[in-house]
Amino acid sequence: MPELPPVSQPDAIPGRPARTPADALQWVGLLAVAAVTIAADQVTKLIARRSFTPDDPFEVLPFFQFTNTRNTGIAFGQFQDRQVIVIALSVIAIGWIFVYFARSGGRHPLLPVALGLLAGGALSNLFDRLTQGYVTDFLHLDRFPVFNLADTAITVGVVLLLIVLLRGERQAAT
Repeated sequence: MPELPPVSQPDAIPGRPARTPADALQWVGLLAVAAVTIAADQVTKLIARRSFTPDDPFEVLPFFQFTNTRNTGIAFGQFQDRQVIVIALSVIAIGWIFVYFARSGGRHPLLPVALGLLAGGALSNLFDRLTQGYVTDFLHLDRFPVFNLADTAITVGVVLLLIVLLRGERQAAT
């Protein structure tokens, strides 16, 4: 009986790393990072709501304060008071994270961490929007908008994702 030729990946692009689906352990990693992110963010927001007010911030350092603000928009004050748009964008982003991870989660060991931080941060802020109509922000560095741990997780997740993607591209080119 003649041998069949190897099946190529239909979505493989020459010069790019092949997609490697996430396995069960990688899913556990992503979900664990997301769960820890959500828990830490929700607990710190609860503490901020009970402990600080916008009128009475707590100065930690001359350039850093704890406060309690309500944010109805997204990063840097965009889409203020447009909850439907913000919720829709959040749901789309979270869906993309899980679909991308299912298809390519096995590419790099940092990918579950990067996408877990992104998903956890996005889900935690989405939870606030759905249950309260706003997100509690409480960390204030001078010259920056007030933010929270979910925002920090999203930022770190984006940086890690860029590192993973750039390293993958660089390895594919060599």
